[in-house]
Amino acid sequence: MILRARTVLPLTAPPIEDGAVFVVGNKIISVTPWRNLRPHLREKILDLGEVILMPGLVNAHCHLDYTDMAGELPPPKTFTDWIAAITAHKTGWSYSDYARSWLRGAHQLLKSGTTTVADIEVMPDLLPEVWDATTLRIFSFLEMTGIKSKRPPKEILRAAVETIAALNHPRNRATLSPHAPYSTLPELLQLTARTAKKRNWRVSIHVAESAQEFEMFAHAGGVMHEWLGRNGRDNSDCGLGTPVAHLARQKLLGENVLAIHLNCLARGDATLLGKNKTHVVHCPRSHDYFRHPKFERERLANAGVNLCLGTDSLATTRKTGKQKPELDMFAEMRALADADKSVSPEEILRMATINGARALGLAGKIGELSKNSFADLIALPFAGKISSAHAAVLEHSGNVTASLIDGRWAVPPQV
Repeated sequence: MILRARTVLPLTAPPIEDGAVFVVGNKIISVTPWRNLRPHLREKILDLGEVILMPGLVNAHCHLDYTDMAGELPPPKTFTDWIAAITAHKTGWSYSDYARSWLRGAHQLLKSGTTTVADIEVMPDLLPEVWDATTLRIFSFLEMTGIKSKRPPKEILRAAVETIAALNHPRNRATLSPHAPYSTLPELLQLTARTAKKRNWRVSIHVAESAQEFEMFAHAGGVMHEWLGRNGRDNSDCGLGTPVAHLARQKLLGENVLAIHLNCLARGDATLLGKNKTHVVHCPRSHDYFRHPKFERERLANAGVNLCLGTDSLATTRKTGKQKPELDMFAEMRALADADKSVSPEEILRMATINGARALGLAGKIGELSKNSFADLIALPFAGKISSAHAAVLEHSGNVTASLIDGRWAVPPQV
């Protein structure tokens, strides 16, 4: 089919006024001004009208199964207070509670323009069922911890690998997520690094999320260090440097690694991340929820780090008034723009599309409109000048008017 729009925003090329995207199957064949289409191709046309047609958004970090916790946990005084609160909150949750929450989150992402999501899975048993129930393109990162359970790292990893081997889907894939340096042991990080490199898998890990985690590793002290020590964690890996340096010692930095949050950095951390080509995912509304210090975007960017955006979970998103928050990448983009006046709309859009695609190993395939990329597109209302198209995307709120994923309508256009 041929999709015609007032403005086409490829992101890898300048905006096109009165543009067209030619789709065959699940791939894009060409992106061009309407006038350049060959006459015989004008027979199967869907005119989307006064819209911006652009790549689907890539949410590089999410916790779909926590969606129904929206507005339930007020912002805590400390990060460890939040860990205790969410642990207590989900104690009574059943399989069906997690499934319902996961699917509600997937629906929220679809209607607000996300087409690909990197999701952390605490309940991998859900995956065959929920994968088939949504049209999202999903990277499911299976969460691994081990401190509380005291299971050997080899056993933890083996179970995750076996789960991944049993999953098969034409569009979605599963891979590994050691939760965080503080909730795992060095051996599990080392095993994960070797396994992921051997199998060419992506890895997602929360790192340097809080000042308490930073203090634990950099100084072998503080509330988190003492709390985890009381709960049986061997803290002999602490006091040797920052959380980023800790991952480097375990060989868990690299082009296949998505480092989530990075809210606390020391001198040399950004350089270490850039040198190892590790991707960093920033979650602006979650960052605001915890009142972390300003995210050091410029410092990371200057070190050559590929910066992406994610929603995190609704358990770490502020409730405003009586309205519960929803998973929405446009809201994350606006939150970043409000917090960091030095970043342009164009760069924010790249963080929510092209950069996320690169982090997930799908550069040139998702997050852009180009020849041979997947047909993952969204449309949103727009009647302005082409020069304001990027800024208009950031200002958009509400549902998208259409969403195409892998060549199939996820949100059919009303034309």
